[in-house]
Amino acid sequence: MNYKLEVIGFTIDSCLKAQLAGASRIELCDNPGEGGTTPSYGFIKAARAHLSIDLHPIIRPRGGNFLYTDAEFEIMKTDISICKELGCDAVVLGILNSDGTVDKKRCSELIQLAYPMGVTFHRAFDRVVNAVQALEDIIEIGCERILTSGLVPHALDGTSKIAAMIIQAGGRIIIMPGSGIRSDNIQQIATETGATEFHTSASVFTKSKMEINNSSMKENLQLLTVDEDEISKMIRLLQSL
Repeated sequence: MNYKLEVIGFTIDSCLKAQLAGASRIELCDNPGEGGTTPSYGFIKAARAHLSIDLHPIIRPRGGNFLYTDAEFEIMKTDISICKELGCDAVVLGILNSDGTVDKKRCSELIQLAYPMGVTFHRAFDRVVNAVQALEDIIEIGCERILTSGLVPHALDGTSKIAAMIIQAGGRIIIMPGSGIRSDNIQQIATETGATEFHTSASVFTKSKMEINNSSMKENLQLLTVDEDEISKMIRLLQSL
């Protein structure tokens, strides 16, 4: 089985470490505390210059819900054009209507703008009102994959829903489990869902290398990066299935 492991890159350092550890591609994001928002022009440009693996920036102008204003939609269109200009392989996006359905009109416009880049529909999917219909809608508008935890916080608890989605998709779209995937559960998730692509942050915090810190600020300026050993281990575990 040809398994793929996508790793979130919140910093250029984490992108480089993930590539070295054997990741198949990078989902490029900013603002981990918000669940990931669109990275800066400079970050996308640097990542594309230093990475040989596929690069998929997220197109999400802010944290919070996935119902966007006209002004936010225009920002998303501009960011997609930038990703195309910088040579990205795909973008990651998702827009919902206020009733919890997929905003097919706006998503279709973004997908057409992104071409020839591919499009992944992100975990906005986990907030839809009807997953069966949403899956068909996303296939119809032309996305190449859906990132999902099975409509629950963590993929390990959503394996039955993810498996059902893969059966429903019938090869028409890739269903990629994500959220909470680590080396201690990736084989179970793979076995229970039948998925072949997986999404992980493999995140770890490292201590700041600052020699002097202002203790009166009462802060811990840790740096978020990826655990190279964890990524390599997950890849080995998938290859052993």
